[in-house]
Amino acid sequence: MASKYDCAVPAERTEGLAAAARAVRAGRLVVLPTDTVYGIGCDAFSASAVRSLLGAKHRGPDMPVPVLVGSWTTIDGLVLGVPKAARDLIEAFWPGGLSLVLPHAPSLNWDLGSTKGTVMLRMPLHPVALELLREVGPMAVSSANISGSPPAASAAEAEAQLGESVAVYLDGGPSGEPIASTVVDLTGDDPRVLREGAVSTGAVAEVLGREMLMS
Repeated sequence: MASKYDCAVPAERTEGLAAAARAVRAGRLVVLPTDTVYGIGCDAFSASAVRSLLGAKHRGPDMPVPVLVGSWTTIDGLVLGVPKAARDLIEAFWPGGLSLVLPHAPSLNWDLGSTKGTVMLRMPLHPVALELLREVGPMAVSSANISGSPPAASAAEAEAQLGESVAVYLDGGPSGEPIASTVVDLTGDDPRVLREGAVSTGAVAEVLGREMLMS
């Protein structure tokens, strides 16, 4: 049976974060609040856990799982190189609703799906998510919903869709308006906005000092 913790209650938050950390280290799935929508997450370096995550969402490896990190510096060990554009965007918008697509470090032993050598990275602006990420390290995290269904804006909505496939539910209250992150692709010569969400294309362009290409 899944365990549920109300993170508005200090004792439950402490207990829930410890339970979630144990679950992640054991290769199991957890639901956690973020600053955009609720996420379903697991150890980013456990291929079997990532397969379980995709299975819980009824999704195939053709839609790779993004990775959430708990600090700016974590990115250095995950990617092939951090270009100036990435540093500038990280300083401007992390933690927050901006995801960056970069070539991942070839030495990493992970399988996030059909990534074509890239990884999508984000640092969420939510204290519960950040505390868990700083305890367990990078997590593969996707929106906490069945593929094709609305993203969950609460732990209860996530549980209604994902049920017993998740070991631990961390309830951080309603997420508010469920707005996805903006995705910027930095794998080519020119930065490209793949999806506009919580951060406007204009704000990204202002930081980079250039017009943005859209996909």
